[in-house]
Amino acid sequence: MKKETRPMRPAYVVTVETPRRFLLDGLWFGPKKAKRVIVFVHGLTSSAFAMSHLIDELVDRNTAVLSFNNRGFKIVTDIKQLDKTGNTVKWRNTGGAHEVFTDCMDDIQGAVDFARKAGARDIFLMGHSTGAQKSVYWMAKRGRGVRAAILLGALSDYACALELRSKRDLAKAVARARSFVKKGKPHQLLPQSLTAPYTLDAQRFVSLYSPDSAEEIFTYAEKKKPRVLRRVRKPLLVFLAGNEEHTKRPAVEIARWFALNTAPGSRTVVVPDVRHNFKGAERQISRTIKEFIKEAVQ
Repeated sequence: MKKETRPMRPAYVVTVETPRRFLLDGLWFGPKKAKRVIVFVHGLTSSAFAMSHLIDELVDRNTAVLSFNNRGFKIVTDIKQLDKTGNTVKWRNTGGAHEVFTDCMDDIQGAVDFARKAGARDIFLMGHSTGAQKSVYWMAKRGRGVRAAILLGALSDYACALELRSKRDLAKAVARARSFVKKGKPHQLLPQSLTAPYTLDAQRFVSLYSPDSAEEIFTYAEKKKPRVLRRVRKPLLVFLAGNEEHTKRPAVEIARWFALNTAPGSRTVVVPDVRHNFKGAERQISRTIKEFIKEAVQ
């Protein structure tokens, strides 16, 4: 039996220049002069090609999707940065192992600016996995010029880690990582025995797995107000996977938490029988997203 192959989707290769002059490679799917643009923010160690199975369903004659490699691209990589003159290129070491979470402000702003310069009237963010935290963080700190955001697989890395080790053991691991940061070695790679299944440097480990970090936005595992999430006053559409492999916590429980902590007009949807990548539910999800976008622009 032959495997089903998807038709080729034409795309434009683009380069997003951020306010701090980092150059991020990307793909523009859909019409050049789209009325609306969805800016896709991929997750930890992923890429602009992630969720292409869903992007295919979202593009239409009025809608384009800008998917770009943010600083969490791959495990370890180098990206270009222009100097103040806009000429000399410097290479900066980053990737999921080394990225600084708060740099997402610069990455996302660059992509939003790119969409605006392309003539988009309505801009939306769509973040998957760690891209969900990044999207919320940007919306809470800035948010200007973006109508709303779509979150796919929005989980707390801290909560997930607590399912694999005790709170005490996790605190010890974080303290070990912090010791490297205090010694001026924030980008020292930690032993795989400590960071598996990921490869992470000290500051990245602290960011992912400490309850007081900027990245711990979805605080459903703690009795702690999600202050960053509650600062987002624009609607959020949250999708949670019914067969999520990264947590044992029931999706309906996390959905109830989001329903209590998101702005008016927000929605939370549990998609049954799918895993973290949401494959198999593309049409259902795309229909819901299009309905949400229509409501947001009215």
